[in-house]
Amino acid sequence: MAHTAVVLATAVLVLAAAGIHYEGLNYLARRLSRREGPRRPRVLYAVLGALLLHIAEIWMFGFGIWGLLHFDAIGYLQGSAHHSVLEAVYLSATTYSTLGFGDLVPVGPIRFVIGTEALLGLLMITWSASFTYLEMERNWRER
Repeated sequence: MAHTAVVLATAVLVLAAAGIHYEGLNYLARRLSRREGPRRPRVLYAVLGALLLHIAEIWMFGFGIWGLLHFDAIGYLQGSAHHSVLEAVYLSATTYSTLGFGDLVPVGPIRFVIGTEALLGLLMITWSASFTYLEMERNWRER
């Protein structure tokens, strides 16, 4: 039962993160194309907008991990005396960015969420990099 719950929770988190990223980048692209004035600051807005999307996705996974850790059968974080929201968000950030973890180690079925988040984070970061590159192509040189 614990494995099924983890797989379902992971699927919900992945779909939500991909949807947030898609809609967020779509919104940014529309807003940036309609923005008046100098073109180069649009690149900065694209970078900051993408950063906010990543932060939102990291926190979303952090809350998901934190919620799952309340169920003993799901697993626990080795190296953590208590499972706080900030510890879960920290683990989420190090996983999403593929930095890796060492001080907090997931044990049990919760590892599936963590492993999937690493793959998703890599995809979302490269998606944002591609988006930023396209915005630079359009806006870096003043016309």
